[in-house]
Amino acid sequence: MLQFYRSIALVYSRRLFEFTQYHASIRIIGIPLRVLLKSTGMKRINEYKKLFKVEGELELKELKTTYRNLVKEWHPDKFQDEAKKEEAGLQSQIIIDAYHFLVSIAPETKEAQLTEYAKTINEAKIADFKHKGMTLEINFTDGTAYEYFGVNAKIFNKFVNSDKQHRFAKRSIFNSYLYRRAKRDAIGI
Repeated sequence: MLQFYRSIALVYSRRLFEFTQYHASIRIIGIPLRVLLKSTGMKRINEYKKLFKVEGELELKELKTTYRNLVKEWHPDKFQDEAKKEEAGLQSQIIIDAYHFLVSIAPETKEAQLTEYAKTINEAKIADFKHKGMTLEINFTDGTAYEYFGVNAKIFNKFVNSDKQHRFAKRSIFNSYLYRRAKRDAIGI
């Protein structure tokens, strides 16, 4: 019996899944599951937009309607066969993660969090940062973390080599790239 496992950490949900060869062939609305799970940064955004059939700007009302329809379509209790039930469970989890991710980068969400974001980038210092692919995650001293999408290696190297990283980030990263709040740590500074 040939079986292999592949662990993939989803950036937004931080959950790990185990996949067998059977799961590698699963497609969610025409997009292979492995493509959705491997995607990072801008590619991930585009794949999630395809999943929700969104073109252009994200609108929360439209996104919510599509989300509800997809969850109804792929709910595991809808299926009798165990294999299909398992597949539907995985697909519904991907749909849920995609929805939460797209909501976090929607213009309405960013607008609602704009004052908090401005306070963070102006008052808090950069505590730590991590660059993977085209995504830069910056942790601030106030406990917030933001992900910036589309940050290439050239900009990241300039940021790292800058003698005043916070000033460079304010001028070249904070308001130049698509971003979302990644998490809020429980540190009280």
